[in-house]
Amino acid sequence: MPQSEQMLQGEWMLQSGQMPRGGQMPKNVQNCQTAEAVRGSECRIRRMTPEDAAAAAALERECFSEPWSENAYLGTLADENALYLAAEREDGTLAGICGVLNILGEGDISNVAVAQPFRRRKIAERMLEELLRQGRENGITAFTLEVRASNEAAVRLYEKFGFVQEGRRRNFYKKPVEDALILWKR
Repeated sequence: MPQSEQMLQGEWMLQSGQMPRGGQMPKNVQNCQTAEAVRGSECRIRRMTPEDAAAAAALERECFSEPWSENAYLGTLADENALYLAAEREDGTLAGICGVLNILGEGDISNVAVAQPFRRRKIAERMLEELLRQGRENGITAFTLEVRASNEAAVRLYEKFGFVQEGRRRNFYKKPVEDALILWKR
């Protein structure tokens, strides 16, 4: 079976710029068996594995001024309360990553990152949609995250999913020093 047809429960194919009528992914797409590539930007959302740790750390170095290390990913992926997803391209490279840690029913979302060449293709949106879905299935009833105050695109994305600002952490980020907005989806 070709790689594009090897789909696991809870995964779906991402197609750049293609959303079904109504803007929602239909329930049956989560268990689809095939999908056509659109302009070579097809990605598969899947659970991250320890084998992805090096690539995830490399992606973080590209996206963040204070990236997680490969060892940090390995430790987190071993935590039974952690759910980390990867957007994998047909060639096996990672286009994006995101994760959530379940802390007594509250989900702390971190590491939402998409490689520069794949931004503005709804990859972060679809990863976040799947992360929230799987998080709810695993008993998470509220989600929180921090985002740079100046990252307007990310703030808009989170607001689209119903996150609202409930606080601010002064000088939370370094390189450069900047406040973090604390967002919640309850």
